[in-house]
Parts: sequence; C-alpha cells; structure tokens
Amino acid sequence: MQDDKKQEKKPLFAGSNGNKIKNIIIVSGLVGIALIFLSSLWDSGAVEQEVIPTTTAISAQEYTGQLEARLCEIISRIEGAGETQVMITLESGVKTQYATEERHVSQSTSETDNGLTRTETNEESEKQYIIVQDGNGAQRALAITEQQPVVKGVAVVCTGGGDPAVQQRIIDAVTTVLDLSSRKVCVTQSN
Repeated sequence: MQDDKKQEKKPLFAGSNGNKIKNIIIVSGLVGIALIFLSSLWDSGAVEQEVIPTTTAISAQEYTGQLEARLCEIISRIEGAGETQVMITLESGVKTQYATEERHVSQSTSETDNGLTRTETNEESEKQYIIVQDGNGAQRALAITEQQPVVKGVAVVCTGGGDPAVQQRIIDAVTTVLDLSSRKVCVTQSN
C-alpha cells in the first residue's frame, strides 16, 4: 500500500520528459534576461540630441503680423474708416531670459622668500544654461521669462483718414489697444 503512495507522489518534472521541460524553462529564462540586458546596451548612447536654445512660441514677425491683422479688423469697423491698412514697427524682438547655473572658483597661493611675500589669485567663473528635456525627447534651454516686443509706432492708412473726427476715433482705438501715446500713431487717408 505504501509503495502505491510513493509511486503516486511523483515530482512535477520527473522522468526524462520532466528534465527536458525543466531545461527548456531555464534556458528560456536565461535568454530572456540576456535580451533585457542587451536591449539596455543598445539604447544607451547612439542617439545624439540637438539642443534647441529658444522656446519662443511666435517670432517678432509673426507677432507684428497678428497685431496688424487684428488692428486692421478693429479699425475697419470704426464708422467712416472704410478700407484699412496698418503697419506696426517694433523697438526690438522677443526677449527671452534663460535659467543659468553659475560656478565661481577662487584660489590663492602665497609664497615667502627672503622676507618677501608673493600672492597669486586665480579666479574662474563658469556659466551654464540649464537644459531640460521635453515630452518629445528634444533638449532645450529652460526659459524663465519671455518679453513680447515693444511697439514703437503705428501707421494707419484708410479711406476715411482725411476726416479729423475719424482720425481721432482711430487714434483713440489704437492708443487704447496698444497702450501707446498718441504721438506714436499716424492716421492718413488713402487714395
């Protein structure tokens, strides 16, 4: 009776088929570990990423074009203005300030020879931009602040620009929208 129980309790991988299965599982596990290890080696260095120094959403030219189009639309709706063209000049382009990390090292050495002391001082300064990686994997400098261009002047040419009342309404609209003084706005009549 006990011999029957011993024969019933066989290990899971008993016999010659069990050894084959056991060996297949071990080899498969080792191959899997080796593939994981090799895949980490392939990703580690071959790709060199480009550093993009600016994150400006729009250029100064695009900014000017958008402002001109919006002003043209607003001015053409003013009673008596008629067909309108607008030109805007800027003092400067978009100004972006980037985050930096600065390191200063100062080293002094003193030598005394026959009662004379000689001191040498070496100072080094290093400034590096802080680089971040965006969701697409591209690297760029970290922008802290971005200043939009300052409007220098506005010229408005419209069919109703010869009427002083229309001129004043246009100047009022432009100075209010752009926070300019009236001397920076010129309104004239088109032919």
